Parts: sequence; structure tokens; C-alpha cells
Amino acid sequence: MLKRLVHILTPPFLFLFLLFFPLKAEAEEETGSLYVYFREEKVGYEEFSWKTEEFGYSLQVRGMMDKPIPLETKNLFIRLDRNFIPEYYSFLGAINGVPQYIECLIAEGEVQTVMRVAGHEERSSLKIRRDAFLLPNAIFSPYLIVSKKYGCSLENPIELSAYIVPQLEVPFQLELKEGAICTLVLKISSMTIELETDEKGSLRGLVIPSQNLKISSKRIL
Repeated sequence: MLKRLVHILTPPFLFLFLLFFPLKAEAEEETGSLYVYFREEKVGYEEFSWKTEEFGYSLQVRGMMDKPIPLETKNLFIRLDRNFIPEYYSFLGAINGVPQYIECLIAEGEVQTVMRVAGHEERSSLKIRRDAFLLPNAIFSPYLIVSKKYGCSLENPIELSAYIVPQLEVPFQLELKEGAICTLVLKISSMTIELETDEKGSLRGLVIPSQNLKISSKRIL
């Protein structure tokens, strides 16, 4: 009799439990590496982790580069909401051997920044476009956010904005490369950057001809 009551009562109680205590969606994670080539010479690498979470996305990066700028990325972290709007940015590493830490809190396009360089701290505030992409100098994995948002689905050129952390905001144009499948062309100031992606928005590589840089998800022999 007791077992019968348990079977009868379990489904409605299970429904109420799920209603008031919903199961948390598991995060989906994509990991990968990017290899940096300067004038055909391998000069560095980046390892990244892209996570799709309940309330948005996150990107975490570590890596090293010798040329054209000596750069050590101990940890870079970007958090975005479900619309790819940036909410948080942090960088811990060294540029030209000088230790550096940058933290940005972003809300409705207002960036509150704390920067510590060689023991000195500086705080600043800046207004940027709410949907600006965070593209720090000499770190390439954040371009994954551009490819994740647009992938191969871009039909017409669009005007966007990039915040070059922690310096300034600049406009750029994004379009599909003519005659190429899943290659985005990013035109920023006098520079052109080609982003090779796929149907899932994964970043396969970048080419920056004006800086003799090629970044690839595969080692180039």
C-alpha cells in the first residue's frame, strides 16, 4: 500500500520540485589554441576556453608572445551577457617585461577601470557603445567573440565598435569576404583583419597583412 502511494504521489511532487527548484543548465565549453606567426616565424601561442553559461558567455585566455611585442598573458577573462554585451574584463600579465593588471566593470556602456602597472595604480571612467567589442592590443582570442556572434550568417556590411582596452574606442566595419565562405573582414582605421570562422562561429584563424601577422588554430609547418 505504501509503495502504491509513493508511486501516485511522486510525479506531482517531482513537478513541484522542478518548478520551484529548476535544474541548472550545464555550461558548454569550447577549448582551443591559437598559434601566432610573425613574418612566417612562430612567435607565440594562446590557449582559450569559451563557455556558454546560463546567463551569458565567458572567455578565458592564457599565452605568450615574443614578437612583435613581448607579451605574457597569465590570465585574461571576459564575461558577456546573452546578447554579447560585455560586463567584465580583467587582464593579468606583462608587456615588455613590465607586470600589468587591468580590471574593467562595464554597465550600460560605462567602463570603470582599475589599472596597476609596476606598482602604480590608476583609475578611470569612460563611456563606450553598449555593444562595443573588447579587443585588447596584441591578444587575438577575443576576436572569437566577433566570430561567435556573426559566424557565417552576415549578409550585409555593418558598422560596429571596438574598445581597445584600456586605451580608446574605435569604429570598424564588418563584412563577409567576397568569394570566400565563412571569412569575415574587419576594417578598423587603416587596418584590415581577416577572420576565418565556421558554421559554429569557432575562430579558425586571423590574418593581419599590414602587421605581417598570421594567427592559426593549426600549427603551420
